[in-house]
Amino acid sequence: MWSALALWAAPLDVWAAQAHVHLVTKGDTLSSIATRYGTTVKALKSTNKLRSELIKVGQKLTIPTSATALPTASGATVHVVVKGDTLSGIATQYGTKVSTLKRLNSLKSDTIQVGQEISLPPLSSGGTSLLGPVIAATKKIRVRRNNWRYIVCHHSAIEAGNAEVYGKAHLRRGMENGLAYHFVIGNGKDSGDGEIEVGPRWEKQLRGGHVRSSEVNDHGIGICLVGNMENHRPTARQTQAMHELIDFLRTSHTRRGVKVTVHKWVDKSHTVCPGKNFPYDDLKRRYA
Repeated sequence: MWSALALWAAPLDVWAAQAHVHLVTKGDTLSSIATRYGTTVKALKSTNKLRSELIKVGQKLTIPTSATALPTASGATVHVVVKGDTLSGIATQYGTKVSTLKRLNSLKSDTIQVGQEISLPPLSSGGTSLLGPVIAATKKIRVRRNNWRYIVCHHSAIEAGNAEVYGKAHLRRGMENGLAYHFVIGNGKDSGDGEIEVGPRWEKQLRGGHVRSSEVNDHGIGICLVGNMENHRPTARQTQAMHELIDFLRTSHTRRGVKVTVHKWVDKSHTVCPGKNFPYDDLKRRYA
């Protein structure tokens, strides 16, 4: 996901001895920096003793030594393989393809080992966060943080549409508050690829209408990825947007221990949503 393309042969314990400093540039957010270095907003705030998520251009941030996406001596970025990693999971995490990782790292198979450094390609988004609309909308409201116990991922099961289209359809079906989800992530057809649309339920902090379970509707944030994931995987930018959004919500806007799940795990034996090609293993690994 980053500019890169060389491995640094230094041993892993070098990272513990040499703290890396990130110089904040225009467009940076704590979430995008955390995603870039394979860490969390919470860890960045703790390491840098930040009381809020506000950062300024030119500010220096120390990157936690536990980060898995690390800069090399030449400025490249690598992912350090940890237990449970697979090449497929790493590709999904950074919004790229297995074939790209294999080509960049001259790998002849999908086999990787703990401690191995995997070079990462440039961010599909040009290194910028996709959270802009979410951050702007959230600053205007008082989030009911303690109410939100679940984050539930969905697919739309159709290839077209956006928040407005789905909202009108849900109103026609008799949903009092329209759009059943709190957020919709576009696929490039009727909204931007990876564009996060903020729904009225988030802006007004209303219960969802996206699952059968009343408990989860009352306390669950619904995220819908546009597209039919029975037929294909989410786009790289949709995956990136989903990760950034979930990390943003988990860090400061949901209760501690929030459960990240998907529709079919909530309404068992009722639906295939979000489809067989959704990156379930990656979701489990990131948010177990």
